[in-house]
Amino acid sequence: MSRSPLSFSPATNAHAMNASSPSRDQARERREPRGFAAMDPERQREIARKGGRAAHRSGNAHQFDSEEAREAGRKGGEVVSQDRRHMARIGARGGEARGANRRQQAHAADHGEGGESTPEPDDTGGMPSARHH
Repeated sequence: MSRSPLSFSPATNAHAMNASSPSRDQARERREPRGFAAMDPERQREIARKGGRAAHRSGNAHQFDSEEAREAGRKGGEVVSQDRRHMARIGARGGEARGANRRQQAHAADHGEGGESTPEPDDTGGMPSARHH
């Protein structure tokens, strides 16, 4: 890809330094990917594989064991759960989803749809156990 030479006109350069013209912004948006991003995906994977192997050979690569992963998940959960608004939103979404599922099941039961029957909630609002005693 060839580039046109930059203009060294004082008026053009002063304008470019003070304010970005719309044509310059449009040209920036249309720019094609360069370097790694412009490569074929298979070539990108090949280079990434080489980097991964080199990191392992040099001892700089790290793989989580199950205990480290558990600890990282616990810490992440603690951080997320401190955001009360976020927790309220996800709780509300879960309640909405459960209500929608129940409405759908009731509609299917009323209209004889759905080959398999779904268990009815017990008196406590929970679902009965699947175990047979």
